[in-house]
Amino acid sequence: MTDVFCAERIGVAKLTKMAFDGVDLRPLWHELMAKATDDAKGAGIGMDLSVIAQLLGDQPTGLAIQKEVLATQRLFRIPCVAPRLRILALAAEMDIGGNTPIEFLLEGSDVELATLYVVPGLDWQVPEHDVAIVVAPDDPRTQTTLDEIERHIANWPCKILNPPMRIRQQDRDRLCSLLRSIPGLDIPMTVRISRADLEGLNEAEAFRLLEDGGFPLIVRPVCSHAGRGLALLVAPSGIGAYLAARPESEFFISRFVDYASPDGLFRKYRLVCVDGRPYACHMAISDQWKIWYLNADMALSPFKRAEEAHFMATFDDGFGARHARALSEMIRRVGLDYFTVDCAETKTGELLVFEADNTAIVHNMDPARPFPYKAPQMHKVFDAFAAMLYKRAGNPRACAA
Repeated sequence: MTDVFCAERIGVAKLTKMAFDGVDLRPLWHELMAKATDDAKGAGIGMDLSVIAQLLGDQPTGLAIQKEVLATQRLFRIPCVAPRLRILALAAEMDIGGNTPIEFLLEGSDVELATLYVVPGLDWQVPEHDVAIVVAPDDPRTQTTLDEIERHIANWPCKILNPPMRIRQQDRDRLCSLLRSIPGLDIPMTVRISRADLEGLNEAEAFRLLEDGGFPLIVRPVCSHAGRGLALLVAPSGIGAYLAARPESEFFISRFVDYASPDGLFRKYRLVCVDGRPYACHMAISDQWKIWYLNADMALSPFKRAEEAHFMATFDDGFGARHARALSEMIRRVGLDYFTVDCAETKTGELLVFEADNTAIVHNMDPARPFPYKAPQMHKVFDAFAAMLYKRAGNPRACAA
């Protein structure tokens, strides 16, 4: 077949790393603006401008630029010096945190990445490739995109990783139903509730809806991540104040699990599952239950970093071994080739699962000082991801769409 045009771009990973390192992106913005054109060759510049705008905190402008670019060009490429394998990512039109951040996983590899943004109703531009992966998330805004991907890949000549039917199972209420019967695993029952029903929720209704417990409850808006809108409702009397600060119309509720360790600190883990095997990604330690890596101040605490380093170094014989059966069955039921899990351990030693999805960031941006143990672990994950791509592709360059 005739190759289709792929617009080259700097990409999300490199631009995010620059922002993470404290680089002022405004000079690059002005430089790219001076080079921008309205034709297909300028589309890559446009997508980079979209990312920079979002990294600078102007998401509306970034998304507006992206929409304008995708109206005429939807296929992009991250240059690779000497590629031995070609992967096609099928993405949705979303903000920079929406799709699987696959660029980070390919850091330093010999895999060339092309990304096709699937916009329902617009034509597909498919380059030659050896393996493909769906990187669009399960989100109300992406359901028509996932539908379109599902239709197109029915007779795809290459292996498709992370198919839409599996991605759709990652929403919190569906994931709970999928995993809750696994021995050694605790995942609180999660239900969707409208704003009006949450406003009138009482003790008895909470127990009726959740079955496995009532107040205190965890509440969060549907489609929220990274702690946005996450709160603990100790009693029905706290609902009014919570809703007064939230504009959303639909929420998830679940019972609160006190997962504090004997020393009173909370420990939350992120695992990444690649080709059926779990790997340590990071560990966050805090005196607060509502914890994610960025608010745990890991860089400021030598004892926390030492414990995280130990967690990574001993994962296979420690955490991974303790929960081997639960993890194995969870991976089997989720059925994705690649996904992440945020979890903890209960006071009785069960694996406590908070969420699993295909889009959480796995990266190697943390500096060697004070995190010398992170780069080797991340490269272990990246190597596993690349090995999976080669395995799924069979003979590299043997397949074309």
